[in-house]
Amino acid sequence: MSLSVMMTFCFFSRLYGMKRTLFCLLLLLTTCLSEAGEIIVGPNQDLHEALRQAREWRRTQDPRCNGGIIITVKAGRYYMSEPLFLRPEDSGTPESPTIIKGEEGTVICGDPRQQHTQVFPKEGMERMISFNKEARTITIPSHPRTSYPRTSYLEMIVHQRWAIAILRVKAISMQGDSVAVVSFKEPESRLEFDHPWPQPVIGGERGNSSFLLRTTEQRDGIEQLVVIDGANHVTFEGITFEHTCWNRPLHKGHVTLQGGFPLVDAYKLKEHEGLPWDQGLENQAWIERPVSAVTVRNARLVDFKNCRFRHLGATALDYESIDGGTIADCTFEDIGGTAIMAGSFAESPREVHRPYTDLAGKCVGLNILNNMIHDAANEDWGTVGIGVGYARECTIRGNSVSHVNYSGICIGWGWTPHNTGMTGNIIEGNSVSDYARQLYDAGGIYTLSNQPGSHITDNIISEPFPAPYATNYRAFPIYLDARTDGFTISGNSVVGGFPATIRPLHRDDIGVNHPGPKLLIMNYEL
Repeated sequence: MSLSVMMTFCFFSRLYGMKRTLFCLLLLLTTCLSEAGEIIVGPNQDLHEALRQAREWRRTQDPRCNGGIIITVKAGRYYMSEPLFLRPEDSGTPESPTIIKGEEGTVICGDPRQQHTQVFPKEGMERMISFNKEARTITIPSHPRTSYPRTSYLEMIVHQRWAIAILRVKAISMQGDSVAVVSFKEPESRLEFDHPWPQPVIGGERGNSSFLLRTTEQRDGIEQLVVIDGANHVTFEGITFEHTCWNRPLHKGHVTLQGGFPLVDAYKLKEHEGLPWDQGLENQAWIERPVSAVTVRNARLVDFKNCRFRHLGATALDYESIDGGTIADCTFEDIGGTAIMAGSFAESPREVHRPYTDLAGKCVGLNILNNMIHDAANEDWGTVGIGVGYARECTIRGNSVSHVNYSGICIGWGWTPHNTGMTGNIIEGNSVSDYARQLYDAGGIYTLSNQPGSHITDNIISEPFPAPYATNYRAFPIYLDARTDGFTISGNSVVGGFPATIRPLHRDDIGVNHPGPKLLIMNYEL
């Protein structure tokens, strides 16, 4: 072989080798750019710092963001002295989501919630004697040898049909050996006695409303674990959220309108009842949102998958405002308030009884799928398993709800026949049992207001639990409450026997509360 031929052969061989090396480098670089960057957090490390690192990757356009960011939280307990905040700067994208993923045994936790000691009666509840709106007192039976503890944290729990009130006791005045008159602190005393709904029943079908007295451990604790505010394309997966407190009753008592929503102001319309959109309206009310262990608001496409929520003092998971998003295959156990809450409930500064048209657009396309909820509403009996307010195109499918003190699955708000933008909501293939354990005026599935194009289909619902302290029997497997309209109801099955006083499906026909003309009810199986 000539020298020139050999040199030519070597040149092309080297060129081929360089091209091959360059190709491999490009392939490796492409692979690195497409794979998610991972941040690993151990039990002795700070979740806040891990989130900050991910935020800096996004800020500096680090190549590790290109395939998404996974924050892997190793097994262990992560105590939160303040919530983990996710802000708009923490947002992912469809191609680069942020995933916060736990191992088996990963727990984000706060403080164990307050403990109560019941002092009278020692078990169960007793019937009250009278409810004095003018003097703002409640008269109760009292045994001669009863001695009430001298503490500023003595509370009265009052049964109010579809809600409870928690009233801090101001004074107890004995009237002879068998009667005591109880007065209460502010602001709950004013709210309890000025607002007409709900209030205790004196007389009634099954006797007076009931009460109990208890002391509560004097302690403020951690209430919130995670707050997602304005962040998009975020997923929490495989994490347990555990132990939060509920501090509000220690400082303000707790007087609610419905569904566990505390009143911040309320009064009865004493002259010229009614407003242009509701001639029969007799009260005004402003509410605030209950605190939640995990809060999502102003967000888009935020998911919780295979997570566990347990031993929480108030609401477990709350989607205040969301565009898209999924809560799937999660477990909720021992929840003090509502397990899953979503949508607006016309919180203050709005008055709750107006027919708002803009609020349903704040909760759109949420999917609540295949979750297990057991033992919720055990601090505030008036809360629910799943509670959705103003919302549209939301799907509640395949969930199991059991052992709740009021309603199982609720959707709607506003008590109005008018257009509110609530459309296309689906309640399908759920199982609801062991509900209305303490309160009544409840439903396994409970609806309010006009929701065109919505469906309640193929659900299995048991008879309500025989609530021991209700003053009548108003609890139903499907309860179409005030002004419900626009639903197609089909293929639902009710299991269990029913006394003559309980109807499997109830349309509230009291006064102006009757459902609207566009309800389609068919294939209802008993």
